[in-house]
Amino acid sequence: MDSVGTNRPPLRPVAAAATRRSALLRPPSHLGLGNRFAETKLGIASGCGGGGGYFGKVQGFDALRSTTTKVQSGKAGRSVTKEMGHTSSGNEVPLKYSSGKAFPLGVSQVDDGLNFAIFSQHASSVTLCLNFPERGNQDDVDIVEFALDRQKNKTGDIWHVSVEGLPASGVLYGYRINGPQGWQQGHRFDDSVILLDPYAKLVYGRKHFAVEKEKPSQLFGTYDFDSSPFDWGDNYKLPNLPETDLVIYEMNVRAFTADESSRLAPAIRGSYLGVIDKIPHLLELGVNAVELLPVFEFDELELKRFPNPRDHMVNTWGYSTINFFAPMSRYASAGGGPVAASKELKQMVKAFHNSGIEVILDVVYNHTNEADDVNPYMTSFRGIDNKVYYMLDLNNSAQLLNFSGCGEYTKLQPSCCQGACT
Repeated sequence: MDSVGTNRPPLRPVAAAATRRSALLRPPSHLGLGNRFAETKLGIASGCGGGGGYFGKVQGFDALRSTTTKVQSGKAGRSVTKEMGHTSSGNEVPLKYSSGKAFPLGVSQVDDGLNFAIFSQHASSVTLCLNFPERGNQDDVDIVEFALDRQKNKTGDIWHVSVEGLPASGVLYGYRINGPQGWQQGHRFDDSVILLDPYAKLVYGRKHFAVEKEKPSQLFGTYDFDSSPFDWGDNYKLPNLPETDLVIYEMNVRAFTADESSRLAPAIRGSYLGVIDKIPHLLELGVNAVELLPVFEFDELELKRFPNPRDHMVNTWGYSTINFFAPMSRYASAGGGPVAASKELKQMVKAFHNSGIEVILDVVYNHTNEADDVNPYMTSFRGIDNKVYYMLDLNNSAQLLNFSGCGEYTKLQPSCCQGACT
């Protein structure tokens, strides 16, 4: 039963059956917070004073409190378990926070570090979670949490923070968000779940397509500010062919070359690079435009989340988007991951255009992967602000509208969807 006494199914977080350790950082003594550390997840907490404070080290953390998170019956409960001493590696970079700025949404570089910004109109609290996978297995690592102060780290409906001392690539991040619990009012907040940033340009999940043993317990956003900008070339230009002259080949990136009959090396079958090798074949057919089925991050194993008549199947087409800004990471060659996927997608587009072939993207904005309230799959939008991202029945806010036939119907609006349709 929820707060208004209505039966409802529990939300199913992505991290089902996973165990996480979250690091809550002890504040420096000069901040004068005393015993209040036991009362709040310190990071950016009210009463910290000043413009910022040091809360940890990238390679090792001073005097951490370890928090064990176990998901049981679709819910995760956290409890402080023990004090951890200094684990310095000798190559330490202190993390320092400041208030940050509201735009752009997502993660961006600023003079004093990296800025994180996320929209949530109805949230009462937002916590930035940073994961350092180089410290160990992704499912069993320390997660540094910064609890944002609504007075210092919120502008309008956008929560933001700048963190100094982070590596320029390789860090995983997400958010815990809490807010009103009224199911009848259309809210689905649950801060036991680490949510994916809708504006993440890269998404970290499993490495290989449809390999069930790699099923991720958690999706994270990530970033890469180390790599040089992609080189499109001095003579790069769009084909700009008249629509009336287009001969369009509709293509699924993976299915086009995944089979061994493609005669490609196994490492590039079913990848962006594999498609490049087949451009001469398309030209022989007289094709001058390709329409790509969704190339944004999606969960090909979504049908296996719960027993159903299709739970033996794999979602190959990709019409169940997790993130509208991140390229499908498992279309990278040889399990290269999100950074490789971003580069190889651009290589593919560049190769098409240099061959005089237009590229059309098939994008479905009217629903996401999060399904309905019967079999919910909360990864991002639902937990960030369900009332903002999805259409609800005007006469019954507990009921999601389902014009898409996929469980919900997105409600795009400028305040939360900066750039989504441009």
